[in-house]
Amino acid sequence: MSRPIKITPTVLERARQLREQGLTHRQVATELGISYDAVRKAAGDRYRNAFLPVGKTPCKPAKAAAHTEVAPKQKNGSMAALKEVGPDVVEHAEADPSAEPNQQEDATMLLQNQSLTPEAREHFRLPRSPFVDDVQTPDDVFQSPSVRYVRAALMDAANHHGFIAVVGESGAGKSTLAEDLEERIKAAGREVLVIRPYVLAMEQNDAKGKTLKSSHIAEAIAAALDPQLKVKSSPEARFAQVHALLKASRRAGRRHLLLIEEAHCLPTATLKHLKRFLELKDGMQRLLGVALIAQPELRDRLGSQNAEVREVMQRCEIVELSPLDADLEGYLRHKFARFDLKFEDVFAADAADAIRARLVHMPRGGKLGDARSICHPLVVNNLVSRAMNAAARAAWPQVDAQVIAGC
Repeated sequence: MSRPIKITPTVLERARQLREQGLTHRQVATELGISYDAVRKAAGDRYRNAFLPVGKTPCKPAKAAAHTEVAPKQKNGSMAALKEVGPDVVEHAEADPSAEPNQQEDATMLLQNQSLTPEAREHFRLPRSPFVDDVQTPDDVFQSPSVRYVRAALMDAANHHGFIAVVGESGAGKSTLAEDLEERIKAAGREVLVIRPYVLAMEQNDAKGKTLKSSHIAEAIAAALDPQLKVKSSPEARFAQVHALLKASRRAGRRHLLLIEEAHCLPTATLKHLKRFLELKDGMQRLLGVALIAQPELRDRLGSQNAEVREVMQRCEIVELSPLDADLEGYLRHKFARFDLKFEDVFAADAADAIRARLVHMPRGGKLGDARSICHPLVVNNLVSRAMNAAARAAWPQVDAQVIAGC
């Protein structure tokens, strides 16, 4: 059972004031340190109307209030709501996507950076946030089965000059794994040169930014292999220089990996030219591997229906970083163990299921089958930080499902 919550006239008045200032439902609940859903149901329509968007007509009085809890995962992976309809009766109800009016707003809010307050750090006995500068060595990387496979695939591409695209949503940890690869190469003493062209303003076309062309990639390779080299202006001479440099370096025992981040912004022509970089050889020995780090748009561009890039699609292994989902509790245990804090010191038993349920995104106008998990590290970090801040304000010893539902 959830904690009883006392709704006072002062709380109601403060809620109305915050709504008039333009705060959303969930922002009001967070500001007050309470769970919007739970309190709304516990207090009935009088409290619900305090949270109505400005200008909306109040709801009609409800016949009864019900407390909504989080259901465990069903066999098909979907989440169902648990409704408490009596003191000892709990029933399962199918989740209704249309019942949540703020799906788009919630998804955007959860991507926004959220820091732990000093009050929360003191409340949970943390010297600093476990989510800020939290990955400084390979040991700090949480290794889910998906992450372990990506790490192995990246190292294989570096050692054997493969062609791989690591795809994942924003906040899935793609850049962290690219950095982790470089650290592991250094720690192992391997003779692998990682070449990373600058992509600071890279876009698919020059209308939005600057395109990364194959000539720029050639310049990046030449600069990495011989910083003092004066690159030829003629394309023919420039690529001949690059080929010669790669041959000499390979004969000296080095291997080379071209690593391009934000690769979903690569223009189509450059994507096609990557195959030609792969075909630079010394006899039968390939001289260069390619690793692309990208958001899911690249996976779509390399789809089987896109004949323009079929040569790349046929050679590139696409590896996708999966959401944490079943590994969520292990991820949080790993994070807090770095501070000698147990999972149970911060989270109640129902918290992990509540986080998974909260991090299901439904596209606007989508059907139940369109729901997808956004349970990625960065999003989890933001949600957990919000929840810990709220728990600290309310002086609750743990983050539980009720706190998560209000964040």
